[in-house]
Amino acid sequence: MPYFDSHCHFDPAAPASAEPLLAAAAEAGVTRLAAIGGDPAMNGCVLDLARKHPERVVCALGFDRDQAELADGKLDFGRLREQAEDPACRALGEIGLDYHYAPETAHRQRALFEKMLALALDLRRPVVVHSREADADTLLLLLDFVTAWRRDLILSARPPAVLHCYTGGPAFADALLELGLVISFSGILTFRNAAPLRELAARLPLDRLLIETDSPYLAPIPYRGTPNQPAYVVRVAETLADLRPEPLPAIADATFANAAAFFAPSR
Repeated sequence: MPYFDSHCHFDPAAPASAEPLLAAAAEAGVTRLAAIGGDPAMNGCVLDLARKHPERVVCALGFDRDQAELADGKLDFGRLREQAEDPACRALGEIGLDYHYAPETAHRQRALFEKMLALALDLRRPVVVHSREADADTLLLLLDFVTAWRRDLILSARPPAVLHCYTGGPAFADALLELGLVISFSGILTFRNAAPLRELAARLPLDRLLIETDSPYLAPIPYRGTPNQPAYVVRVAETLADLRPEPLPAIADATFANAAAFFAPSR
C-alpha cells in the first residue's frame, strides 16, 4: 500500500544523499513525499529535488523562524517568490514560531511569520507551520490568514495550513481543526513519554490527519538513535493503526489522500 511522507528534510550540503533515501522509501512503499525548505540553502535543495523527481516529490519553500534575525534586509524575498512560483512548490514552509529555544526573538519571529503568510496568500499556496510554546500567537496569526484565504481566494474546501510534527495539547488541536487546518503526526507518536499525544491522535478526525517523518530528525521506535528517513513514515502509520479503529490500509489510504489534497497544484 502507498504512503505519503508529508514532511521531510534533505541535506543541502550533500544533495546526492537524497537518492538512496528515495530508493529506500520506494522499497518501503513510500511513493510520495514533501521535501521541506526553510532557509536559502534548503529551499534550493528541495526545489531541485522536486524538479528532478516530479512524479514522487513536491516541495515547500520558505523562511523559517530561525531566519528571523536575518529578516531586516538580509533575506532575499524576491528570490524566494521566484522559486515559490515554480509549479513544483506546492506550499510555503516550513514557517512559524518557536518560543522554546529563542523566546528573545519572538517579536522578529512574528514579523517574519506574518510576512510569509502574506506571501502565501499572494501566491495562493497553503502553509506548513511549526509552532512550539507559541499556541496563542500562532492561532492569532493563522486566524487572519485563514479568514483572508477563504474570503479572497475562495479556496475554503482546501486546507489552508498544516500544523506539522504536532506535539501540542487537545485544546490547541481543536482550535486548529476549527480553523480548517490539518494536523500531522511524526515518529514522536512512538516515544514512550508520548501517551497524551497518542490519546489525542486516537480521537482526531481521520480526514484531517497527515503523517510525516521530519527526517533526519525524530526517528521512531525502533530506529531511535539513528538518522530518520522517509521510509520510516510507515512506522507512524502503523502506530496510528494501533491507536485507532481503522486498519492500517485505511490509515495509509486516508493520510495519502489528505496529503495529496493539501499539496495539490495551486489553481
